[in-house]
Amino acid sequence: MNKLLATLISTLVASTAFAQTATTTTTPAAMTPPAVVKADAKADKAVVKATAAEMKTDAKADAKVQTAEAKASEKKADAMAHAMKTKHKARHHAAKADAEDKVAADAKADKTVAKADMKADKKSIKADAKADKVKVEANADKAAAKAETAAVKAEAKADMKKASIAK
Repeated sequence: MNKLLATLISTLVASTAFAQTATTTTTPAAMTPPAVVKADAKADKAVVKATAAEMKTDAKADAKVQTAEAKASEKKADAMAHAMKTKHKARHHAAKADAEDKVAADAKADKTVAKADMKADKKSIKADAKADKVKVEANADKAAAKAETAAVKAEAKADMKKASIAK
């Protein structure tokens, strides 16, 4: 899956870089001063590099979220399984109790069942909270990478403008 994702991302970056170079060079090369061509190439290179870094950050963030969700799901399943085992054990002890101790054993089993459910719920809530925290951090990483890419694009545009004026 990671190799497929990496291939798709690299193909997208390559096609984006190709499309950008094809559309940005509208003037013939003979009429364009070397400084402008050099600035154009440098800007394109910087934008492609920033875009690739952003995509890499997005992929890593998505992978972290998937891992966190899988761990949360596993923890919740373990908690529920443990609760079921505890409940079964408590009901089994209550069923084996003598007739005169039956009411007390049932009450104790009910108390044990309630505690087991509470523990399972707490573990599920903690697991979900941890996964949500990872999601928030991943979204922050994505936003930061997007802002950095936008800054590089703006800087490249300004460099292009500066080079075209200086000809």
